Amino acid sequence: MGSKANQKTSITFHSGLLTIGGTVIEVAYGDDRIFFDFGTEYHPEIKLPNEELSTLLDVGFIPAIDIYDPRLTTNKKESNFVNTAVFLSHVHLDHTKMINYLDPEIPLYTLEPTKNLLETLNRNGTFLLPSPYIEGNTRTIKTIAPCQDLHIGELMIRLFPVDHDAYGAAAFLIETPTALIAYSGDLRLHGFDRHLTEEFCEAAQKVDVLMLEGVSISFPENEKKNEISPDSERALSEQLVKLIQENENRQLTFNFYPANIKRWEALIDASPRRVVVEAEMALLLQEVAKREVPYYYAEKKERIGTLDPQLEYSYETLLADSTDYFWQFVGEVDSLQKGGLYIHSDAQPLGEFDPQYAIFRGAFEKQQVEFKQLSLSGHAKPADLAEIIDRIKPATLVPIHTLKPESMHNPYGSRVLVKRGETIQL
Repeated sequence: MGSKANQKTSITFHSGLLTIGGTVIEVAYGDDRIFFDFGTEYHPEIKLPNEELSTLLDVGFIPAIDIYDPRLTTNKKESNFVNTAVFLSHVHLDHTKMINYLDPEIPLYTLEPTKNLLETLNRNGTFLLPSPYIEGNTRTIKTIAPCQDLHIGELMIRLFPVDHDAYGAAAFLIETPTALIAYSGDLRLHGFDRHLTEEFCEAAQKVDVLMLEGVSISFPENEKKNEISPDSERALSEQLVKLIQENENRQLTFNFYPANIKRWEALIDASPRRVVVEAEMALLLQEVAKREVPYYYAEKKERIGTLDPQLEYSYETLLADSTDYFWQFVGEVDSLQKGGLYIHSDAQPLGEFDPQYAIFRGAFEKQQVEFKQLSLSGHAKPADLAEIIDRIKPATLVPIHTLKPESMHNPYGSRVLVKRGETIQL
């Protein structure tokens, strides 16, 4: 692929620009290349006939690249690269949803917590996009230890754990013969693990290129006016405890996003009432956090054999309770007691941009159950993005994963506003 003297590092931004999610970026040098991440753009307002590979390509939710499973496409292109690998920063679907569409000959790497989350969440084949060629619902995923050097030909990559609302999230540091590159994945400074993001920033100081997510600068800060919005995960946990204490004789239910493991653990540790979760969530806590918790089955189905039967509560007991339990609700709203309180904390449906949200919220109103939205972003606040840039001091900043890349600035060098499909060279 040309003489070594003339070779440069290329970064191609296949998708994940001017959108929230769907990031697919390629870093290549010589005969070697890596991709990250491997999810799809999130457009709940658009109804598709299906989510097959060809459909997603046709509507532009995923990029036309040459690393898909050749059994799923008729447009497979031959690659001139000797070494190719794909890396995942964290479990969220806009970063992972199409991993079963990846060519099985191409290795897929991530940190162990993300692998465990993906395999458990997808154990029934309903989390990731399915492939008829995958046994066991989820393709093979290899793990890499935190901060360990992994070589893909002449590319070296390290995964650094960072603070995010998905357990096990990572940012990347990539070294090639001509460049040092940092990729933020999704990260923040206001969760339980601020120190992890700070450690990544220290390791990434003065990189040639920083690709930094900018979700928080995409929206007006007052947009979530109907929500209770604490400023940190600890403050959110304290607010939950306060709500429980203020509602002594009332049925209290809630739901969180499953992958925010540390939020679940903080609630379980601090709640004045006994926390009971649905069995699938109990399995997730068991598999990922090695924690046994009280659980129930919201519907009659096959029992999960690894769960301790002594920790099981009947659904009927929870439905009749108004004093002892704070329990995860995933059932039919009309089964709840009138006058109860339900707390929706970054669970599905995520918000008003999802057409299902208004329907979901309306069901509680009809049942006369108070609905409280208690939210906290998994993404760095605008001021914290500036702090991250201050800590890293990149020569070049590339804003990604944002609707307003022009709102991010780099006092330490250049800022490049790339377009989908564009390549920069170093």
